Amino acid sequence: MTTKQLVQQIHKKESFLCIGLDTDLEKIPEHLLQKEDPIFSFNKAIIDATHHLCVAYKPNIAFYEAYGIKGWVALQKTITYLNENHPEIFTIADAKRGDIGNTSTRYAKAFFDELGFDSITIAPYMGRDSVEPFLAFKDKHTILLALTSNDGAFDFQTKIVNGTELYKNVLEVSKTYQNSENLMYVVGATKASYLADIRKIIPDSFLLVPGIGAQGGNLFEVCRYGMNKDVGLLVNSSRGIIYASNSLDFAEAAAKNAEKLQQEMATELKNLNN
Repeated sequence: MTTKQLVQQIHKKESFLCIGLDTDLEKIPEHLLQKEDPIFSFNKAIIDATHHLCVAYKPNIAFYEAYGIKGWVALQKTITYLNENHPEIFTIADAKRGDIGNTSTRYAKAFFDELGFDSITIAPYMGRDSVEPFLAFKDKHTILLALTSNDGAFDFQTKIVNGTELYKNVLEVSKTYQNSENLMYVVGATKASYLADIRKIIPDSFLLVPGIGAQGGNLFEVCRYGMNKDVGLLVNSSRGIIYASNSLDFAEAAAKNAEKLQQEMATELKNLNN
C-alpha cells in the first residue's frame, strides 16, 4: 500500500485508527477456547466488527510467537483474512526486529513477501545497514522506533548526545538512508509534548502513535502537536478496544469503543480541513 492510498482511506473512513491485535489466550472470552483456533476466531470477530472504523491493524508478533507453531498459523490466517477481505486496510507487523545485512533481508522477506504485511516496526540501534534492507521493498513501509511510550524510554532515547537528544539524532540520521521515503516512525502517545519538535525534523512522515487509552495517551494532544497537512498519524489502541468485554458480546463492545475513538478522530479531521 502506498502512502497516498493510506491517506485516501483515512479521509474516506474519517478515521486514522489502528487497532492492535495483541491477542492473549488468558484474556479472550472463555467460550472461544473451545474453538479449533481460538486466536484466529477472536481476531476474525474483532475484524468483522471494527474494520469499517479503522484504517490499520497491528498484530504484536510476540503474542503469536508465544504459542509456537499454533500462534504462527493463527497470525498467517489473520493476515490472509485481512488481505483477502479488506485489502484497503494497512497492516503492521509489530515485530521490532533489528539486525544487519542478510538477516534483515530475511526478516523483511518473511513479513513482506511470505506473510504479506504492508509494514513492520524496526529497532534502529544497529544503524543504517540494519534498516535499509527493509526499505528496499517497493510499497512497503519500515516503522522506526523513535520515541516510545514506556517508562524505560528515558533510559536512552532522551539522553543528550552531541548536544541533542538521542531520539532526535535517530530521526535526523534516518532521513539519509536509501529509500527513506518509505520510513514511518513510532512516537508514543504519552510523549505527545515532544511531537512539536519531532515535526520540525520529519514534517511529512507518518507517525504510528501507540498508548491511547489503556496507557493514558490523549488523542487531542497527539493531534494538536502531531497532525500534518496529510494527517500523518496512525493512532493505535489495543487493550482499550479488543478487551472491552470478555463475554459473548466482546466484538460488539470492541466496536463500540472503536467507534468512540473514530468519532473523535472525525472531529479532528474536520478541524484539519477547516
